[in-house]
Amino acid sequence: MGEYEDVFRASVEDPEGFWLGAAQAIDWHVAPTRALDASRPPFYRWFPDGELNVCHNALDRHVDAGRGDQAALIYDSPVTGTQRTYTYAELRDEVARFAGVLAGLGVGRGDRVVIYLPMVPEAAIAMLACARIGAVHSVVFGGFAPKELAVRIDDARPSVVVSASCGIEGKRVIEYKPLLDKAIELATHRPAKRVILQRPQAEAAMGPDDVDWADAVASATPADCVPVPATDPLYILYTSGTTGKPKGVVRDGGGYAVALRWSMPNVYAVDAGDTIFTASDVGWVVGHSYIVYAPLLAGATTVLYEGKPVGTPDAGQFWRVAAEHGVKSLFTAPTAFRAIKKEDPDGEFTRKHDISSLQYLYLAGERLDPETQRWASELLGIPVIDHWWQTETGWPIVANPAGIELLPIKPGSPTKPLPGWDVQVLDPAGDPVPAGTDGAIVVKLPMPPGSLPTLWNDDERFVASYMSAFDGYYLTGDGGHLDEDGYLYVMGRTDDVINVAGHRLSTGGMEEVLASHPDVAECAVIGVADALKGQVPRGFVVLKAGVERDEGELRAELVQLVRDQVGAVASLKEVAVVPALPKTRSGKILRKTMRGIADGLDEPVPSTIESVEVLDALRPVLRRE
Repeated sequence: MGEYEDVFRASVEDPEGFWLGAAQAIDWHVAPTRALDASRPPFYRWFPDGELNVCHNALDRHVDAGRGDQAALIYDSPVTGTQRTYTYAELRDEVARFAGVLAGLGVGRGDRVVIYLPMVPEAAIAMLACARIGAVHSVVFGGFAPKELAVRIDDARPSVVVSASCGIEGKRVIEYKPLLDKAIELATHRPAKRVILQRPQAEAAMGPDDVDWADAVASATPADCVPVPATDPLYILYTSGTTGKPKGVVRDGGGYAVALRWSMPNVYAVDAGDTIFTASDVGWVVGHSYIVYAPLLAGATTVLYEGKPVGTPDAGQFWRVAAEHGVKSLFTAPTAFRAIKKEDPDGEFTRKHDISSLQYLYLAGERLDPETQRWASELLGIPVIDHWWQTETGWPIVANPAGIELLPIKPGSPTKPLPGWDVQVLDPAGDPVPAGTDGAIVVKLPMPPGSLPTLWNDDERFVASYMSAFDGYYLTGDGGHLDEDGYLYVMGRTDDVINVAGHRLSTGGMEEVLASHPDVAECAVIGVADALKGQVPRGFVVLKAGVERDEGELRAELVQLVRDQVGAVASLKEVAVVPALPKTRSGKILRKTMRGIADGLDEPVPSTIESVEVLDALRPVLRRE
């Protein structure tokens, strides 16, 4: 048995010993004597008798250890043409001062602070400042619509909101202050104060409840770290909901710190002094975990990037960042690579930069199709590691643990469950299915540290949403199968499995086939209602840059390809060539929204949408107008 097998078995057979061992990599104010409190399932609590401060672990302890001059955070902003490096000592001092600002505004342990900021260093500073004084932050993606921001303000009930005058999306400057003002007007809860970071691209008009960031920091008394119980909430992160009240995922400080600290060297092969570039946003869980907390907990250098994979100004920005900052591991979403592949199919931009420091590419956030994995692997000549996790889990469930043992890569699979994650595939009756058979992907309870202990002020919804479908298991909402080697294949959300004339088919499988066509940059398949067959699949493809094809001819090739590889039962007869697919800002294709529109429903537009214009342009095609 290999090294991975030994580590995984230890985590399953002796979770108490395994996680108490992992907890030794963290500084504790009061060290935990036990790992898990399982007295009230499914409300499990990790390190219940421990006390710590996550900000101390992310910053102060590295400075105390004599590594204050090492780069902690590199801000790289092609949209403003600026770069800035913060050492661990500098970042600690900035965070301590802003923590003093919050404390001066009356924020203390357990109080909530909503952070509504673009991808600037102040976003990480505000998050860490909350952690420093035991406050609970809730980051809302900068530029979110006022109605959605208002809903989150009403649920979290923050005493302070931290925002900026504007954000920059590609070439557009988006003023945040009017959006925030409108949100507070819509909300029933009124925060006492709003701290506003003025940016030169658009200055905000200040009101009586507004505090200027720079002025406040200049006069603030730095705040010390406040030790809190490991089970205290560190943050609330709302999952995107199209209607109704969004789910506020709660993250505890102790379990999260231990899990993230363990994951950096073992999953991402990043140690103290190494540089990781996570091309995401702090509004998402990936940004929380692998831009801010995990790299700093590990004493690594993290790159905070304000820009896009393409268009700011070109498709070579990721390679420029990797070259300039000596990036060892790059983490982004598959959609970013499909965008790069669409603009630069031959990878010419990689030859303009020295990316010899880059050793690993990690992709997550949506299903990684084998064609994108193949393209990236051939382009870079390094391991391209697909991994799978969720907002709720806080860190990867299934991955290739490069720092323990790089397992053979199987395209289409994020590899095997990481230590602590007992992943199973069940049929509707709750019984395990044979290898190779699709079913509901679940995790046997208890889940490891770092995963959500509950939802904010809503234990009932936590149980109903995740714990009630199969007794003793967490329902991931994804479907797929395990192969005979224990590799997991995630084929998409369970509602992306369609029923064609009694045959259950995965739209992910059909997308895999369409994506393999040499002219296709990206694609989506949805199931639409059909009077005869119940549902039939419809495909939508975006072509690579510079490709010009007769649509009828291409459509025939794609239909035949699916027929050859999936079978006639797939019944895919409709494929439309479209300029772009509607996505969330984190890169997920809005298949459910597309399906609703195609079925003639009055489908609400998700708050997380990247571009309403893309969806509006697609509506006539979906409705066959």
